[in-house]
Parts: sequence; C-alpha cells; structure tokens
Amino acid sequence: MNNKLARLWETKNKDDEWWSSFITSPLAIVGNYIVVDVKWLTPNIITLFSFIIAIIAALFIIVGGTMNFIIAAGLIHLSHVLDCMDGQMARYRKTTSPSGAYFDKLTDQIQITLWFGSIGYAAYVQSQDILPVFLAFIGVAFYSLRGYVKYTAIFTEMSLDSAYLQNIAKEKTVGRKPEVAGLGFSFIENLRWFIHEQRKILSFDEGVFIFMLSLSLVFNILTPMLLVFALSQLFYGLKRGWQRGMQIECNQKTIIKK
Repeated sequence: MNNKLARLWETKNKDDEWWSSFITSPLAIVGNYIVVDVKWLTPNIITLFSFIIAIIAALFIIVGGTMNFIIAAGLIHLSHVLDCMDGQMARYRKTTSPSGAYFDKLTDQIQITLWFGSIGYAAYVQSQDILPVFLAFIGVAFYSLRGYVKYTAIFTEMSLDSAYLQNIAKEKTVGRKPEVAGLGFSFIENLRWFIHEQRKILSFDEGVFIFMLSLSLVFNILTPMLLVFALSQLFYGLKRGWQRGMQIECNQKTIIKK
C-alpha cells in the first residue's frame, strides 16, 4: 500500500458525519494526496477557501434559477470537501492548533446560516410565501441551540468538576471501537461498515445538511427540505437541551453524595 495514502487515511475522522463519512471525507483524502506537500498551502488557507466558496454558493442561491441552483449545489460540496481537507492536512503534518479548530467550527456555523438563509429567501421569491423564511429561521435557531446547549453544559460541568473534560476524554478513549473499514479491509467488511453508517442520517447534522441542500437545489424542492430541516432541528434542539439538563442534575447529585 502507498505509504502516503495510508498516512492520509489515518487522518480521516473516525467519527465523521453521515455524508462526510463515505463521500466528502474520502474525496478530501484524494485532494490532500495531490496538495498536502505544497508547503505554502496551509490548513488555515484551505479553511478560508472553503468559507469563500460557501459564500459564493449562497450568492448563486440568492440569484436563483435552475442553473445557478445546480452550480450552488456543486459549490456546497466543494466547500465541504475543503472543510474536511483542512483538518486532515493538519493531522497529517502534525500541525493541529486550537485556533485552527476554532475558526473551522466558527466558519461551519456561519456557512450553515448563510446556506439555509439564502434557500429560505429563494423559496420566498419563488412562492411569495413567508413560510420558507420562517422555517429557515427555526431550523438555524435550533441547530445553533444544539451547539449552545453542548458548550453551556460543559461550562456548567466544569464549574462542578474541573477534571470533567479529562474524564470525558478518557471515557471516549476507552470506549472507542477499532476501525473496521477502509484500506486493508475486505469488500464485505467495507460493505458492512457502509450499511451500518446509514443510521447516521437520522442525526440531521452538518453531514446530512450537505446532502439535503444539494438535493433540494438540483430538484428545486426548497420548501419541503426546509420543513424537514426545521422539524429535525426543533426536535434535536429540545431533546439535547433536556438530556444535558438531566445529565447535569444526575452528576450534581453524584458529587453531593460523595
């Protein structure tokens, strides 16, 4: 096996989201195979390219029209491939940094807002109905709530136990399953992994959004997609909020008991 390709495959995030897992992340590995040794091209520059392309995609959506929608769908995928490439490159070169991870997550959040906001606007222009704008707003708001709940819970847990993050990291390391697919595995093993990965579509996270957005743009089914987006994020936003709250209460009782 090509050593460079094997090293790049090791940089693939083992917890990749649904569409990222078997489409955009492998494509990112192919892209990195070509450019990872180009010294001036850094992970932060790739993050910037990804963000610029995401903005251009949103502009094509706002302008509207069948061809512009198809171009936007392609640009959204390209942006996401680059979004996978930056982390892979940093891990390959062993140059990961907190600031790089921060800006990567920040631009991801802005991109989601731009894409769904622009689709809400495009659907409004088509239908002259305010409903798509409302659905886009609800979806983005509750998707943001999912992240807000997570980091608020971490802050609260840290105020109770300063070693909380270290304990969580240890639990993840102990409970992590070994890689069961990819280079060096049989066709049957990879097929089994592929089928098992399909359950992730129900998480309705960024990896699913890339697929939803592109599909709705190519087939011009904007409002139905926004309805699915809004309902899924409403459900998961409220669910995560309740779960985190119950987890904090349980941990607090445990600490007091000790």
